[in-house]
Amino acid sequence: MAMAMAMAMASCRPVLRQTPLVWRSSWPRPARAALQPLRHIMSASERQEQSHPRGPRSRVGLVVGGLLVALVAGGAVLAYPATAEKSPEIPKIPEARIEFEKPRPVPDTKEDSRELISSQHLQVKKSWEHPGVYCWGSNAGRVAAPDSADSVIKTPRRIPYFDGQLIREIKLDKEFGAAITERGDLVQWGTGFSKENPNPTPTLTGKNLIRLEISNDRIIGLGKDGSVYSLPIAKSEQDGSAKSTGSTAPWWSFWSKPDNINYRQLKPDGLGWGESITSIAGGLEHVLLLTSRGRVFSAASSTSGFPTKGQLGIPGLTWNTRPKGPYDKPHEILTLKGSHISQIAAGDYHSLALERGGRVFVFGDNSTGQLGFEVEKEIPFVDGPIPLPISKMYRATHEKPRVTSIAAGGANSFFAVDAARIANSNDERNPKASSRVMSDVWACGSGILGSLGNGKWTHVSLGPSKIKSLSGLSEFDEKTKSVVPIRLAYMSVGSTHAAAVMKNVTRVGASEKTSDQDTNWGADVLWWGGNEYYQLGTGRRNNAATPIYIGPLDGGKGDAERGRGDEMHRLQIAPRTTVRLGEGGKGRKATVEQRVECGRFVSAVYSAP
Repeated sequence: MAMAMAMAMASCRPVLRQTPLVWRSSWPRPARAALQPLRHIMSASERQEQSHPRGPRSRVGLVVGGLLVALVAGGAVLAYPATAEKSPEIPKIPEARIEFEKPRPVPDTKEDSRELISSQHLQVKKSWEHPGVYCWGSNAGRVAAPDSADSVIKTPRRIPYFDGQLIREIKLDKEFGAAITERGDLVQWGTGFSKENPNPTPTLTGKNLIRLEISNDRIIGLGKDGSVYSLPIAKSEQDGSAKSTGSTAPWWSFWSKPDNINYRQLKPDGLGWGESITSIAGGLEHVLLLTSRGRVFSAASSTSGFPTKGQLGIPGLTWNTRPKGPYDKPHEILTLKGSHISQIAAGDYHSLALERGGRVFVFGDNSTGQLGFEVEKEIPFVDGPIPLPISKMYRATHEKPRVTSIAAGGANSFFAVDAARIANSNDERNPKASSRVMSDVWACGSGILGSLGNGKWTHVSLGPSKIKSLSGLSEFDEKTKSVVPIRLAYMSVGSTHAAAVMKNVTRVGASEKTSDQDTNWGADVLWWGGNEYYQLGTGRRNNAATPIYIGPLDGGKGDAERGRGDEMHRLQIAPRTTVRLGEGGKGRKATVEQRVECGRFVSAVYSAP
């Protein structure tokens, strides 16, 4: 029996050695305590056996003890797997996988593939399929959304009346709007036009208008033949009888009434043979007229007040000193005679004129530095054109500046400049440096709402400051295989905000003959300035002191339908091209582009012929 018990205990030792330390410490205390007395009992019995022979009772105790040891050992063997399963498992670290792009729907056609990979391609296509007008900003006068009672329109929204139409030009005020249809007819809307019916309504028709300007209370329209028309904004005044203008000439020689619309015609004296008006620009009280020979005329454009801040460019001209004739008779700005002006621009109370050679002339109000000069209390305005010294802005830069375009609005002025590097001795090692041309954009005037675009919030400016976000830009042109500057295509300036359309490389050549990866894209548009009426189109009300992008005109709906709902894409407008309009390009053939307009607290993007 002793031999059997010893053999049993010996067989248990390997198992006990393999038992984890954690399991060993978790043995039940009673069982462990039972082994200790047994060990002492066995030792005493062995001593007694040495001195006395074993009796029957001692043998029974040994048998019982051996059975207990065997039971404990067997339980340990049986309990080991269960206990081992309950031990804490080490968590598995998931395998890292890089997901470059989420799976997209499988395209059925080339056009589907292009729409899936490019938001810009989709925007250009939509502009061709659904031409019209998107508008947003102040809706106090039912201008941004004539069919809505909301006081503001926070993001671009279509004006249903213009769906499917091409608009030659559009001008916006928070109280009224005016647009020229593809046929050259004038359409007006808003409570400033009619409180009873603020919806878009044709007014002056049959004049083949091509350009528009708006003053405080009148609309100035330029016909294709060079005729200039002036008519009241309010429908009630258009339908009323003619009013005296304070002129000694009989009123019936200046008023006409076709189609029951009263209007005046502005006719400059002294136009040469074949000379006509080709462009107009206006502020709140004045309008500038540019002729085909580069001469500039100015006239009063509002019945609520005669220009008094020098914006007409005629020194000494006031209401009391004006010559005989209609109050809105155009006068030539003699200081500019012989300069051959190529472009004109006007803010609320100031004017700009760009000479063909690149010189800029400024005149009018300078209370916030909008003429590009430091503000002087003794001289709040300049009543005659004076040149702006652009070359001073490039002093010590080894660059020769030339102004290529101008823009103005509210109390701000903007200049686009091509700066060509002047060759020097250091350029012999790098011939490309001597031929480099950079395009910059400069701003001056009021900046308290961020309308300067230079990142600063200032009431007045001490001189032109560079808009760095729009300056010194370049890109690689695949056609010329060279790096070209990104110039400014044009700007639209409102009362407190502005937008810049860039002349970046565009593409509209994707077709069935090209790859399914070949996409169209348009021109970039950046916005900045006051946003008190949500006129920036971001959906938020904070002003922007630096140019920013906004989202697509449809609010991202088209991108969401193509699996890009969680992506951010910028607005691009379609460049000028000839396409077929309508769904699938099944409509009429037309030359079309998208244009941007910033008005008085209202903005728009429209399809133009």
